[in-house]
Amino acid sequence: MHPTTPAISFQNVSKTYRGGRVRALDGVSFDIQPGEFFGLLGPNGAGKTSLISILAGLARASGGAVKVLGHDVVDDYAAARKALGIVPQELVFDPFFSVRETLRIQSGYFGVQNNEAWIDELLENLGLADKAHANMRQLSGGMKRRVLVAQALVHRPPVIVLDEPTAGVDVELRQTLWQFIARLNREGHTVLLTTHYLEEAEALCQRIAMLKLGRIVALDSTSALLKGTASTMLRFKTDSALPISLLEQSRVTGRIVQIKAHDAAEVETILGTLRAAACPIEDLEIGRADLEDVFIEMMQREEEHQGAAA
Repeated sequence: MHPTTPAISFQNVSKTYRGGRVRALDGVSFDIQPGEFFGLLGPNGAGKTSLISILAGLARASGGAVKVLGHDVVDDYAAARKALGIVPQELVFDPFFSVRETLRIQSGYFGVQNNEAWIDELLENLGLADKAHANMRQLSGGMKRRVLVAQALVHRPPVIVLDEPTAGVDVELRQTLWQFIARLNREGHTVLLTTHYLEEAEALCQRIAMLKLGRIVALDSTSALLKGTASTMLRFKTDSALPISLLEQSRVTGRIVQIKAHDAAEVETILGTLRAAACPIEDLEIGRADLEDVFIEMMQREEEHQGAAA
């Protein structure tokens, strides 16, 4: 295998449903290099799940090709699947086995023998050591998700795919999971992450692709994406209605308002508009734009592009 072979390669991937009437993926192409921590972001319905399903061999692409370390996921399925460890969104488990038995069975599925030392390490690092002999039915939702992560990693796959791994889980599990995954990434494992928690993607991912309606609308390093948007964000709380002139550029979540500004003069203009409208504010912060700001800007830009094309 050539050393520059991508860990994952999506080549002009398309996916249609209902006889071609619904297009979930529309010519998606990008490569993920060995050792990268890569983020795949997009709103619901963007095509993320379709892309992951094709990568995992759970769905067949309508066009294009997907490869894992040079192995086509259709023509060389066994090798591609062995190179992958996938943590799915859904909680899927066998109710008849203990945690350790579940991991032993998964090891056998991949033909891995004498795996007890690695199973012990997984149990320890994922906070499952005291649940090793518990039946899967007895576990909480968060513990079951930890077992899913352990199952995905039990055969030491070089490529790890995390599909919404921290959806609905507690803070402790998030920290435990990210510490362990970050360690595996440092040791050379490639990680592909889909998440709606954009602060996780910003903190963890070196490069990010953003999907909208089955197309890539942004693909760059995380730092470049952050530099490409408005550099300054005003964040404050208010119980009053914002002036109409500020509403279009604001993001309002309950009492919290975020307004983007490009320079110091625009910051002063915004504050002056709030004062003139007698809009009282508290807990004012002026900081840099984050990945959520970039994401929303990219999605809005794509909507405007689609509207202009129509």
